[in-house]
Formats: sequence, C-alpha cells, structure tokens
Amino acid sequence: MKKLIQIILAVVIVGLVYIIYDQISTPIRFEQELKDKKALVIDRIKDIRTAERAFRTKYQRFTGSFDTLVSFVLNDSLVLERKIVDEDDSVAMAMLKKSGRKNVEQFTVAVIDTIFSPKKLTAADVEQFRFIPGTDDKAQFILEAGFTTASGVTVPIVECRAPYKLFLDTVAFRQDIINLIDDEVNNFNRYPGVKFGSMDAANNEAGNWE
Repeated sequence: MKKLIQIILAVVIVGLVYIIYDQISTPIRFEQELKDKKALVIDRIKDIRTAERAFRTKYQRFTGSFDTLVSFVLNDSLVLERKIVDEDDSVAMAMLKKSGRKNVEQFTVAVIDTIFSPKKLTAADVEQFRFIPGTDDKAQFILEAGFTTASGVTVPIVECRAPYKLFLDTVAFRQDIINLIDDEVNNFNRYPGVKFGSMDAANNEAGNWE
C-alpha cells in the first residue's frame, strides 16, 4: 500500500511539473511562433505590394486578382527613362543640344527583372504570391482593389491581408491566439493579422507592421 501511494504521488508530482512547465513555456513558444511566421508573411506581402504599385504605375489602378497580378509580373514590361549622356560632360551636352534632342531616352524592361531589385524573385516565387507562407498552400491572402473619392478626386485603392487565424497554429495555441486577436481589436483597434492598404480610404498602401 505504501509503495502504491508513493507511485501515485510520483505521478501527481510529474503531472504538476508538466502543467507548470506547460504554463510557462507555452507563451514563450507562442511568441516565437508569432515572430517567425509573421516575418515570413510580411516578407511575401511586401512583394505583393511592390507588384501592385508597379501595376498601378502602368495601368492607373490596382488589381484584386492574383491571376492578373502574377501574369503582370511574369509577362508584362515597364517603360523607364534614363539619361543619354552625363550632364557634367559639357561637350556631350553641347552636341546633344545641337542635335535638338533631350537628354533622356526610354527603354523597356521586364517587370520581374526590375521592380524587386536588389531582391531577385523567380517565376516560382511569383506563382506563390497568393499563398500565405507556412500554410502548405492551404491558406491564401485576401486581396481586394477598387476606387475611392477623396476631395472630389477618384483614386485607386487596394488592400491585402492575412488574418492571424490563417497562419498561426490554432490547435497548439488556441487560447493564445484568441487573446492576441482580442487584444489587437479591442485594445489597440488594429487588424488582427498582417495587412497593407485599405478599402476604406487611400493610405499609400501602408502596412500595419510598419
């Protein structure tokens, strides 16, 4: 009987130690998960924003379609400008002026080769734009675009977002995520996730991580 009681006490002690350890370690592990996964999401959503801004430069609007955005990056081009001669070169400038030409020329470059510089993206990277990192391609960013009127001027707007509940582990950290979302929404009046832009007003495609 005494031995049985000792065994039961040992099991209880081990159980209590595990509970205490779990209560201490879970918030630490959650903070690390949040930091790591959020960094991946931000890295990709920045690329999406870069692509959207380039799309607007060429077409004077944003797109709410990843198919359109991906096709633009992979298949379209931009017309850029560069100086023909060094403006400090007086001889070259004089000859250029004599010819009646302006010191600028246009050239065409593939979208994927220029807008992400110095970062280099492959076609495969661009094809992954729609998927939220760390979700095994099961969860997608929410992308919307349209127009709004401010001070009588119509301007294009865009919003791309990834809710926390789509890229954090809702099984291992269920309560932590509930608390995080409640804190963001009710205490800080912030979007519970990662996003840039707004469908309510033009905000220069600001990211909520900035």
